[in-house]
Amino acid sequence: MWNYSEKLMDHFLNPRNVGEIENPDAVAEVGNITCGDALRLTLKVDEEERIVDAKFKTFGCGSAIASSSALTEMIIGKTLDEAAGITNKEIAAYLNGLPPEKMHCSVMGMEALEAAINHYRGIETPAEDREGEIVCKCFGVTDKKIERVVRENNLKTVEDVTHFCKAGGGCEECKPQIAEILEGVLQEMRSPSGVERRRVPRGKLTNIEKMQRIMETIDREIRPALNADGGDIELIDIDGDRVQVALRGSCAGCAASSITLKMSVEAKLREFVSEQIVVEEVVS
Repeated sequence: MWNYSEKLMDHFLNPRNVGEIENPDAVAEVGNITCGDALRLTLKVDEEERIVDAKFKTFGCGSAIASSSALTEMIIGKTLDEAAGITNKEIAAYLNGLPPEKMHCSVMGMEALEAAINHYRGIETPAEDREGEIVCKCFGVTDKKIERVVRENNLKTVEDVTHFCKAGGGCEECKPQIAEILEGVLQEMRSPSGVERRRVPRGKLTNIEKMQRIMETIDREIRPALNADGGDIELIDIDGDRVQVALRGSCAGCAASSITLKMSVEAKLREFVSEQIVVEEVVS
């Protein structure tokens, strides 16, 4: 049985902004009813490109409804540039977490937002379901879709892929092919010249968004390098732009720890989260 947060249940039982905007400025439809989940998102945008209203219609499970409801609350009042920086993990964090098996619902929300913004700006959204090769016939998931969710969420296992896009969750015959795609993307990501990573977002981050980005950056950009030298890092506290961490393993008590904090930890957090970040070491 999955564990649902109280906030997720609230958004499922009392979804916000259900319906459709009359004469919307932006429209997006993602997913496929025949494969289990679908979302229609409509937006009203003012002259300053600020989202003044957002409504949704969702066909899917409780997590799909809650994720769509949360998405509309997150984007109303934001400019399109600010909204464009929202990730599926931030949607999940807004709901105080989604069960791992339901992360694909937050991915659907992020994709709908991206498609709606592209529609407003006259940009064609890449049609992954048409351009790619179908890997999972049960849910109609292409190789391009799998590659994208692996890159954007730093996935490590076939099970992770299933959780984030449903591929492999039916008859499971496609799991060997998913494993091959996964390994190819991971090899690319390990290369210094590989995947383009998300840099400092435009617009002000909410506290939840900033916390999520800090944790993601530590896990993706900082911890692997420290682990390679026998060290590690623990996030202790976040207070505005002040981030407290503790170095562990071989890094703890190292004479070069102050250099590590400034040249590695603080530099990466400023690159991927906020240029105002200041890192402090907590010795414990």
